[in-house]
Amino acid sequence: MVLLVVLGSLLQMLFLRSCVGQIPRPCANTEALRTKQCCPVWEGDGSACGATSGRGFCQDVTVSEEPHGPQYPHTGIDDRERWPLAFYNRTCQCAGNYGGFDCGECRFGYFGPGCAEQRESVRRNFLSLSVSEQQRFIAYLNLAKNTVTADYVIVTGTRAEMGTNGENPMFSDVSVYDLFVWMHYYVSRDTLLGGPGNVWPDIDFAHESAAFLPWHRVYLLHWEHEIRKMTGDFNFTIPYWDWRDATDCTVCTDNLMGGRSLLNPNLISPGSVFSSWKVICTQPEEYNSRAALCPGTGEGPLLRNPGNHDPNRVRHLPTSADVDFVVGIETYETGAMDRQANMSFRNSLEGFASPETGMAITGQSTMHNALHVFMNGTMSSVQGSANDPIFLLHHTFIDSIYEQWLRRHTPPRSRYPTANAPIGHNDGYYMVPFLPLYRNGDYFLGNKVLGYEYSYLLDPGTRFVQEFLTPYMQEAQMIWQWLLGAGLIGAILAGIVMTTGALFVRRRSIWVC
Repeated sequence: MVLLVVLGSLLQMLFLRSCVGQIPRPCANTEALRTKQCCPVWEGDGSACGATSGRGFCQDVTVSEEPHGPQYPHTGIDDRERWPLAFYNRTCQCAGNYGGFDCGECRFGYFGPGCAEQRESVRRNFLSLSVSEQQRFIAYLNLAKNTVTADYVIVTGTRAEMGTNGENPMFSDVSVYDLFVWMHYYVSRDTLLGGPGNVWPDIDFAHESAAFLPWHRVYLLHWEHEIRKMTGDFNFTIPYWDWRDATDCTVCTDNLMGGRSLLNPNLISPGSVFSSWKVICTQPEEYNSRAALCPGTGEGPLLRNPGNHDPNRVRHLPTSADVDFVVGIETYETGAMDRQANMSFRNSLEGFASPETGMAITGQSTMHNALHVFMNGTMSSVQGSANDPIFLLHHTFIDSIYEQWLRRHTPPRSRYPTANAPIGHNDGYYMVPFLPLYRNGDYFLGNKVLGYEYSYLLDPGTRFVQEFLTPYMQEAQMIWQWLLGAGLIGAILAGIVMTTGALFVRRRSIWVC
């Protein structure tokens, strides 16, 4: 079954193009850097941004001028400041339900040639999926790891290193999976201040403040969309790992996300496909020492040793009671809107505050952070954490808790900070490093608008169908197909035996005569 999925996916790749990532390949050249314009031609009508068909137009980028907090005191040093102006000041602005860097795709939740079909997909519990669905998910992950993305490249140097007129473009190919690993690194990396080891570490455009949840929501939506494009499986959704009240890594088995190697407890078992994966962007100290960016090349095996972490840092995995308390916190952000925020839903869910009091704590990691530390390996370092595919299962469940909070408190957009949050986190800031562009505040809203749902948040009847009946029927269908195939083979073999026997009897009769 998995082999068929992979073969089918390879065929799909011959004619399907992806639509997510960092720098669009058509804009990764000297001319685009010189003109600061990223308005690719849509193949559907041969015009920039599909303008002839009314899909979008090439327009100036207007960034928010609202002040950010004091955590980052520099200006004009980091390419991520006032994203994406260091690279481009004109991009495609898509109309209606159209989306993508060239407006050739649809907004999240919309499908069809005219992007008029609205559809709701359901993200389900990974452990409740049928065996074939789990195998398909793992096959898709491995395919993404070994497939170079056709439409996007990563940045391997700063804009200044590329020259005033872009005469030295510094971009590199990367696999579909590693594109997203690189994006997570790039959004959270230190600022290079000039010279070896001279960095500003107190900066992160997707963590430790308000954009943590909206940014990762868009990240997961893009990743989901990329897999659909790559495989042609438009029913695909990212599953989640419900780790509430867990005492160990229940997805860490060879038939799921990889067990522990018997030879080295820090490695993945050779019985798992993930044991052969090579990580990228896991050596920030080395990059900083060279005043360089992650090159996106392989750096060694995926590391994971769940449970053998510092018990003083993580005393236990989050419980149901922890989640309930955090969801009950009414205020999204408070105070300086950073890791010191008290009674902040975001800070509590991210894991810088106690899930019992809501007060900021030091020296401990809770909630979201607790899982990362618990994994005790590649996933425990922010910049390289997305190398571990468990990252996806974990963050999908974090997103579902974010959804619980949104439904319970129904906050207006005005509850999201418009100014004075750490750099990159204000409402109007464009998310780094996405092209097309997305503002943080636009994703301070429920997931149904974005075309997806969580199975455990459905009403009981629908949930039963999604989590229990559907996997059962799929397994039954596979068993029936196997039985049918076995029956056909048996019939063919029986026919061969009967024919051979008849011929033998006939020949024997002739010999006797």
